[in-house]
Amino acid sequence: MRILVVGAGPSGLYCALALARRGHDIDLVDREPGPPPRGLWRRRGVMQLHHAHTFRGPVVDVLHAEMPCVLDDLAARRAEVAYDGDGRAIALLCRRATFDSVLREHAQRTPRVTVRTGHVTCGRTGLLIDGVPNPSDLVIDATGRSGRLTGRPPRSGTVVDCGAVYVTRQYRLRGAGLPPMNSPIGLSLSMDGYIAIAFVHDARTFSVTIIHDGSDPRLRELRDVAVFESVIGAIPQLCEWTAAGRSDAITPVLAGGRLYNGYRGQLDDAGRPYVSGVISVGDAVCTTTPLAGRGVALALWQARELVDRIGGNNLSPNEIEQLTADFDSWCEVVVKPWFDDQVYADGHRLRRWAGEDVDLSTPLPSDVISAAAERDPRLAALIAPYHRMDVPPGGLAAAEPLARAVYATGWRPGFPHGPSRDELAALCRSLTAQIA
Repeated sequence: MRILVVGAGPSGLYCALALARRGHDIDLVDREPGPPPRGLWRRRGVMQLHHAHTFRGPVVDVLHAEMPCVLDDLAARRAEVAYDGDGRAIALLCRRATFDSVLREHAQRTPRVTVRTGHVTCGRTGLLIDGVPNPSDLVIDATGRSGRLTGRPPRSGTVVDCGAVYVTRQYRLRGAGLPPMNSPIGLSLSMDGYIAIAFVHDARTFSVTIIHDGSDPRLRELRDVAVFESVIGAIPQLCEWTAAGRSDAITPVLAGGRLYNGYRGQLDDAGRPYVSGVISVGDAVCTTTPLAGRGVALALWQARELVDRIGGNNLSPNEIEQLTADFDSWCEVVVKPWFDDQVYADGHRLRRWAGEDVDLSTPLPSDVISAAAERDPRLAALIAPYHRMDVPPGGLAAAEPLARAVYATGWRPGFPHGPSRDELAALCRSLTAQIA
């Protein structure tokens, strides 16, 4: 078949590469060109490109099964895979820009794939690329969280604010060794009212990120580089990552606005595809808060499933319509539970950040269940399959009673040493006044 893939993010690139290997002719179109020969790759439609990313173990598994050569090239760029004690991949330590660049390079040199820069719209007679009709047998919509290719509206209750605003900067470490870490992917500190992280990436790079709920306007001052650097210096452990002589900044301070957990199905209320011959995949179907780091894993799960269902077949329009419905059903079963899990967890997190206690009158959210493992070691084995994404969120059901018993004793996770959100906001305001 001749297949048009719209969007050159992870899911679009994976679909293009895998389907070309199955004998299809692929037009891969993105509205922005690839990375420049040197300097920062700026993609207006992908504001998260230079923000902190976690590529969970399933990303490694999907690539290893279909295109291990991509993993080899990522390793050549000094991206590393972190493994657990059983030899299973926990995460790929890599910048998103590096990840996308390597996939795009493979697409550009893969036979049967044509990579183009252009704008795709839906006209009365079909899809147009820069106003010119495109005669494709199938269109894969990989346009991401902001994509509007099919014009399908989000159904009620399926777009929910993540309650997370974040500010990031990337650095490169000098010398050998690593600063303090509390996980294989870096340092994660659940502070009083906010989260502070340092995630390890490729080629000795890392990201430092502050995440808050956006309710205090004083924290907007974090977008100022002098304020950001001073605030990082006030957070124990995190400050060691950016200490003088330890690392050098390689990007500006980058702000991420309010983001949403979103889920959009393929079918209208009558059970028909919104646009015949168009199947959405990746972030165009589901987005979840960056706090969980599941976005690329969920996107590649979808891409793999869609590719497997298409195979090397030459599908008729009726078969494509049935494929759309079947894939939509699969996403409802496999992908949507992760969306529901994150919406529920985010809502509870925001209430705790506002000063409320853990709510024992309702089912415990996944992050609260996981935190209880600090107190009851029996929980570790029960929550591990969830964190590896081996089981859906419902797999935490066996752990919930144990976690509930922990919280019923009055125990609560302690906060790492460092400023609270209010103290952080006051510091931002004080620093801003000094700079002015």
